[in-house]
Amino acid sequence: MKRPSEGRAAASGRKTPTGGGRRARAAGAAIAGGLLVAAGAALTVYASGIPAPASLAAGTARSAEVPAGDAVRGCAGPARLLEGTPVQGDPQFSPASKTARTDVSAVVLSDTQGTLPDASVTGADGGLLKSLPGQAVAAGTAAQPRAAVVPAQSVSAAAILTARAAGGDVPDIAGLTRFSASDGDLRGLATASCTAPANDQWLLGASTTVGRTSVLTLTNPSATPATVDLEFVGDKPLAQAPPSSRGLQVKPNSTASYVLSGYLPGQANLSVHVRSTGGPVSAVIQQSTLRGLTPGGVELITAAAAPAARQTVAGIDLQDPAQAKQLAARQGFADAAASLALTVPGAADAVVQLRVYGRNGPVALPGGGVVTAKAGTVTEVSLAGLPAGTYSVSASADVSFTASARVPRGLSATEPLDFASPGASIRLGDDHVLAVGKGLTRRVVVGVPDGRAQIRAVPVTDDGRLHAAQTVDVAGGTTAVVDVPAEAEGSPVAALLISATGDPAYGTLVTTGDGNAIAAASIVAPAAGAQALPVTLGY
Repeated sequence: MKRPSEGRAAASGRKTPTGGGRRARAAGAAIAGGLLVAAGAALTVYASGIPAPASLAAGTARSAEVPAGDAVRGCAGPARLLEGTPVQGDPQFSPASKTARTDVSAVVLSDTQGTLPDASVTGADGGLLKSLPGQAVAAGTAAQPRAAVVPAQSVSAAAILTARAAGGDVPDIAGLTRFSASDGDLRGLATASCTAPANDQWLLGASTTVGRTSVLTLTNPSATPATVDLEFVGDKPLAQAPPSSRGLQVKPNSTASYVLSGYLPGQANLSVHVRSTGGPVSAVIQQSTLRGLTPGGVELITAAAAPAARQTVAGIDLQDPAQAKQLAARQGFADAAASLALTVPGAADAVVQLRVYGRNGPVALPGGGVVTAKAGTVTEVSLAGLPAGTYSVSASADVSFTASARVPRGLSATEPLDFASPGASIRLGDDHVLAVGKGLTRRVVVGVPDGRAQIRAVPVTDDGRLHAAQTVDVAGGTTAVVDVPAEAEGSPVAALLISATGDPAYGTLVTTGDGNAIAAASIVAPAAGAQALPVTLGY
């Protein structure tokens, strides 16, 4: 009987291979397979002998030089009164008062040889306000640095300070907006350093309770549209982002304003995280207080130091503690007492260790120096009870946070008050350019938490000259004050070049005027030069 396989073979007319035939076929297949393997191995050996492109070889990535760009700073516009019912976007404003004045002061440094770059102060829409043409060093003139100065340019809106890059270097520039009014609901003094546009920044110290007005203004000085998301951290954790706080559009060369009470009303302490994609933006909050018919002050708030495990707030001027306590006890005057606000944006609570130190060293903080700041909230720490004087506060925690202070001035409930809002400072390094404005009393308050630091301040006058440096040695755990002279060699002082060496030091510009006028402004980071970025190509 035939096996089924044999039947199929017979039916098809094919022969069934014998055992020898199968062995022959197997041997042929083995030989063919061996030839293919050998050929593949030969190809592999040959290919391995071809050097890989340098961009694909293992090792350090190649660097691509990025040319230095223009130096750009966004300057806040004047404080304005809201008209009608506040809304989130596109609010209407009216003049603050008949005496209100807003000026932008600007300083542009030359290179080490004395060559000044082309620079200008323009409106956010590009309209020219002040031109500073570049200047080369005259033949036969000794090479030395100098500056081009704009002592006080009146502005009616946000402004942009720009200096053109030359020779691969970004020019060192600085600007300061100063608002002042001696009458009206916005009576007071406000200052704000002009800041570099950024895609990520924290603004602290806003309040949206009754009688307090917070207006956030975003300026886009670039040619690229900016899409902005606002994230808020308030007195209490927020369940979700407020409506219409995401995807805000700021067109190129324009500004947009938003009333913060339209997002989160009733917040005594409100921090705003501004993040943008596309064009970077300059951000500032106009914060003002009105208690009935009595002005409570005005301030222009710019970005504070980004969240980190350590922060230092300098420039805290405290008044007589007994009188300040009596004033704060009155209804509606709780925020007339000095305080520190701790913003914890993460999901974990922060255990914060606080140290307060004045010109003569550390002082004890009433109630102890350890505070638990809740995650996703702003925690207020009272500074009431500390002796009158000038202080810095150093804070450290187990999670990232940022901080600001509220510094009121005035001790009578029947007279106009004012306040300053210094934020957490960046560490001072080399060659910070600080525009200080024209006139009034100006001081740079420097805090050194530990060790010892040396502060060097070079006055720059309206005529563009740099003068002899003032050097201050600051012991750790103390606060020093560098007074800005009114003049140097007969010319008004417009700016300081500040450098710090030694252990970490932090500083704030504090300006005071007639009556209770007070304001604080940050010291911004110096311009970055040309950079090299690592570039790796692969597939």
